[in-house]
Amino acid sequence: MTTTAAPPPALRTPRRKRRTRIDDRGWLFVLPFALVFALVFLAPLAYSVYLSLFRDQLIGGNAFVGLDNYVAAFGDAKFWDGFGRVLLFLVVQVPIMLLLALGAALAIDSARLHAAGFYRMVIFLPYAVPAVVAVLMWGYIYGDQFGLTRNLNDLLGGQVVQPFLPEWMLLSIGNIVTWQFVGYNMLIFYSSLKTIPNELYEAASIDGAGAWRTIFSIKIPAVRGAVVIATIFSIIGSFQLFNEPNILKPLAPNTISTYYTPNMYAYNLSFAGQQYNYAATIAIIMGLITAIIAYVVQLRGSRQEAR
Repeated sequence: MTTTAAPPPALRTPRRKRRTRIDDRGWLFVLPFALVFALVFLAPLAYSVYLSLFRDQLIGGNAFVGLDNYVAAFGDAKFWDGFGRVLLFLVVQVPIMLLLALGAALAIDSARLHAAGFYRMVIFLPYAVPAVVAVLMWGYIYGDQFGLTRNLNDLLGGQVVQPFLPEWMLLSIGNIVTWQFVGYNMLIFYSSLKTIPNELYEAASIDGAGAWRTIFSIKIPAVRGAVVIATIFSIIGSFQLFNEPNILKPLAPNTISTYYTPNMYAYNLSFAGQQYNYAATIAIIMGLITAIIAYVVQLRGSRQEAR
């Protein structure tokens, strides 16, 4: 029986050194992403925080004011007016959009719908339309001096349909956003439904469960995680509402103000009012509020899913 001699001590590589080399190589792979992340995310964020701590004054120029901009923002009626509007938009529009998307996903996933692939493509198609084009298209539909609304008013003999009235404007914007993003959320729910094992459906069929029982006992619990993700995305999108009111503003200047949403308020403060410091403050406050609400929704969804 032959035995192999152990390598000399000089040729042995300690485990700690080998692990250190592997860790160093791992950092080399992560380094390109870390550099891009620092340049395009961390650096602008840090610069925005820096701007929010200063104020351009008539005497003394750009001076350090600490948290004075944040105190002023929390007492700014225009900011809270826009924030209340997007909060109302979130509470009303997001549940409607997610329910429509879930209903579409359940219908397409069922075996009773003919040409399911065609309907899936048609529902998803509005999301492929660029946001600016979609808003312009709906803006010409809503305009009471041209387009479909004008034709309907001429047919009805008066100004019956007026989507640009103050009490209807937020609903009109919600219709545009719902039309755009129902297909996107439907695809998230449909993909989650496709991960359900067929054994569950077979067991439900053996137990005599009908279609509605299968939906409420198997399908909806299975897409709970996808619903949480879609809700978080929708919350972020609602607080970032900007394109739709900003593009529609020339068509309804008396209805959509410069502070219609917090993002519009920060944009106009910065580019029209040259108040970069205060605009950065508004943006940071909205970012913090959005992050907190999204985190609470995610935490609550994780707890319910764990049950």
